[in-house]
Amino acid sequence: MSAKSFTFEVNRSSSAAPEKLFALVSDGSRWPEWAKPLVVSGSMVTEGNPAPGGVGAIRKLGVGPVGVKEQTTAYEQDRLHAYAMLTPGPAKDYRAEVRLTPREDGGTDLRWTGKFNEGVPGTGKIVQRSLSKLIGTFATKLVKAAERTGS
Repeated sequence: MSAKSFTFEVNRSSSAAPEKLFALVSDGSRWPEWAKPLVVSGSMVTEGNPAPGGVGAIRKLGVGPVGVKEQTTAYEQDRLHAYAMLTPGPAKDYRAEVRLTPREDGGTDLRWTGKFNEGVPGTGKIVQRSLSKLIGTFATKLVKAAERTGS
């Protein structure tokens, strides 16, 4: 029997330009600047093309065994950052993308989507709700950080 698939979508609007949001979300070493207290440590394990966060890049978010590794799967400067989870967890084959669409007023519409297969039968809905809430929190923190002066 094949695993059930689940998706989620989080949308936010920001007065910041897309490049500010992109610079923060695509570089794993910058996550602690804006995602605390959820992410207290972040680093680039492997740089991608283009460096640092382009296709093939691997970032580690978190410390030690509670950290997760994610690999960049698509990268369009200031527009799209997509990644896949490398660390095993309850969301099997987890993939997500952050899409940034510039607005005429100089701001940005952010759309963060994810999809995964249920790792343990019967847990998909719980994992979906948890991921949606977590990514929603990340999206809000990202927008606030990008809107601060000097971000």
